[in-house]
Amino acid sequence: NPDGTTPFEDPPGAADDIPQADEAGADDAGAGADFTEEAAEEIIKGTDPALFLLLAVVAFAVVFIVLRIRRKRASADVDDFFSNLDGDKFNLRLPAAVDEYYDVKAKAEEEGWEPGQAAQGKQPSAQHRALAQALMKRCIADIPIVTFIQRESAGMNKLYSQSMCSVKQWKSYQAAEAMVSAEVEEVRAEADEVEPGWSQVIWRQAMQYHNMLKQKEEQAKQAAIAQQKALAEKNRIEGEKQAAEKAKYDAVKAKVDAEKARIQNAEKTAEELAKQEAREKDSKNAFKGVKKGFLG
Repeated sequence: NPDGTTPFEDPPGAADDIPQADEAGADDAGAGADFTEEAAEEIIKGTDPALFLLLAVVAFAVVFIVLRIRRKRASADVDDFFSNLDGDKFNLRLPAAVDEYYDVKAKAEEEGWEPGQAAQGKQPSAQHRALAQALMKRCIADIPIVTFIQRESAGMNKLYSQSMCSVKQWKSYQAAEAMVSAEVEEVRAEADEVEPGWSQVIWRQAMQYHNMLKQKEEQAKQAAIAQQKALAEKNRIEGEKQAAEKAKYDAVKAKVDAEKARIQNAEKTAEELAKQEAREKDSKNAFKGVKKGFLG
C-alpha cells in the first residue's frame, strides 16, 4: 500500500474453510468498514495529551493503593499470627494445693504450732506432720508448671533475641516465669520454716515423688489398656466360637432339611406313580369291558 502497510490477503481456497457469518454479523462488518484509518488518526491527533497523562496517573494510583492494601493485610496477618501464636500457652495458674497448704498452716498456727518446732529434738507434732505433707503436696503439684517454664525458657529467649515473637507473647512468658520463680522461692522459704535446711532438698524430693506417681499412673494406664485388650480378645474368641458353632449347627440343619425334603419328594413321587398306575389299571379294565360288550 502507498502508506507503507502490508496487505494480508487470504490464500486461495482459504475462504472456503471459514464459516460464513450470519446476517447480523454481516451488517456489523459493513458498518465497521465505514470507519477509516484516516478518521481514527484524526481523533487521536485531536485528543489532549493531558488526558493520557491523567489516565496514567489514575492507573498508577489504583495500582499503588491495591499494593498498599495487600501489604497491610499481609502485615496484619503476620501480626495476628505472632500475637495469637500460643496465645494461651503461658496463661498459667498455681495449683489448688497452694491455697490448701496455707489453710493447713493457718489451722496449725491456731493450734499452737510455731516454725522450727521439729528441729528442737522433739518428736514432730501432728500439726508439723500435716504441714509437711501439705507442703510436699504443693511442691509436687508445682512440678508440671516448673518443668514447663524450664523447657520453654531457651526457646522463648532465642525467639525474642531474633524478634520472632510478639511483645504480647514475650510479656506473657515473662509474667509466667516470674510467677513460677516466686513460687519456687516461696516453697523453699516455707520448707525452712517447717524444717530448717529442708529447702535444699525439697524440690529434688518432690521431683522424685512426682516421677514415681507419674510412673504409677502410666503403669495403671498400661494395665487398663492391657485389660481392655484381653477383654476384647476374649470377646473375639467367644464370638468366633459362637460363629463356628452356629455354622456347624446350620450345616447339620441344612443336611437334615435336605434329607427331609428328599424323603418327602420320594414319597410324593411314589404316591404319584401309584396313582398313575391305578389310573392306567382302571383305564385298561374299562377298555376291556367296552371291548367285551362290543364283541358280545
